[in-house]
Amino acid sequence: MTGLAGVGARGFVHAQQSEVHFISLLPPGPGNPRNTEGDFIQLKDGTLLFAYTKFTGGGGDDDAAFIASRTSSDGGASWSSEDRTLLENEGGMNVMSVSFLRARDRILFFYLRKNSQTDCRAMLRTSSDEGKTWSEAVDCTPDPGYFVLNNDRAVELKRGRLVLPVALHTEGGKWTRRGRVMFYLSDDMGKKWRRSKAIIECPVPSQAGLQEPGVVELKDGRLMVFCRTMLGSQYVAYSRDGGETWSGAAPSTLVSPLSPASIERIPKTGDLLAVWNDHTDADAAMRADDDAGKGGLRTPLSVAISRDEGKTWSNRKNILTDPQGWYCYTAIDFWRDRVLLAYVAGGSGLPRLSRTQIAWFPVDFLYR
Repeated sequence: MTGLAGVGARGFVHAQQSEVHFISLLPPGPGNPRNTEGDFIQLKDGTLLFAYTKFTGGGGDDDAAFIASRTSSDGGASWSSEDRTLLENEGGMNVMSVSFLRARDRILFFYLRKNSQTDCRAMLRTSSDEGKTWSEAVDCTPDPGYFVLNNDRAVELKRGRLVLPVALHTEGGKWTRRGRVMFYLSDDMGKKWRRSKAIIECPVPSQAGLQEPGVVELKDGRLMVFCRTMLGSQYVAYSRDGGETWSGAAPSTLVSPLSPASIERIPKTGDLLAVWNDHTDADAAMRADDDAGKGGLRTPLSVAISRDEGKTWSNRKNILTDPQGWYCYTAIDFWRDRVLLAYVAGGSGLPRLSRTQIAWFPVDFLYR
């Protein structure tokens, strides 16, 4: 369909395609080669806060970066034009990958503190004044290693337990590409953390193993974890005891490249929403290893719903289809009857992990 584009009052580019609105919010610029991996939190006064990783030392995962934020007073349709620094770079390399939760009377702010290629940890700060000030940091991964916690991954269960799905990328004291999935759990709102009893290994030989896990609580109380692989789909496993022990991992019906998926429950309908790179109809060129990801191109950007708790997915829609696009690291939020997505949108003349874009559309769009 024909898209309409223009420069908004606050300087960002807004485009519309049918019912989906796109905001090219955070393009790279001089001294700022990359803006990625963010999350939303709704403040009590109705303001939306979006925090993201702002790189200043280069565009690689290990380069210097701090956590910056923007705000919206109209449900994500427009955003402030100036950054606010949420967290200075306190890591040996950087800080990145924000996850927010609202729990009881405070906001929980999770992020990665990356010190070296063998020391990357999930940290937590809290705010009781709607993000004006933050507590001292708590280490959520109190074991040695390089732990990856993606953006928008922290989950609070109905029983009050906090669950962080992480992939460990160190073995024998050295960094390894192959990920093993485990969970850090807290039953006191983040004061103390411990590792789950089970570690999930990739069931077949794979250089990548299981990477960048996410978790969602199902209606029957089980947890479902989904992981990126280079085996052609997201792999899933299940827990019946709040994340302590897990079934073995197996392929799901979310066909995808080596790229993370995001799954959250839609408040209005109770169904699950998945955002990922749907390779169901991908050709050989898209599926082939590429020079960066070693597992296929991260395009298109796709959405689908599940009415059966993740067993099957329907109403698949590709909302971005640029064959050179690079769409990943999606954060999902819901504002009234609106779905908000923030995601990396590189490629097509830009470095693949360089720009963050926001899209929004009505929940009903998913059902048409």
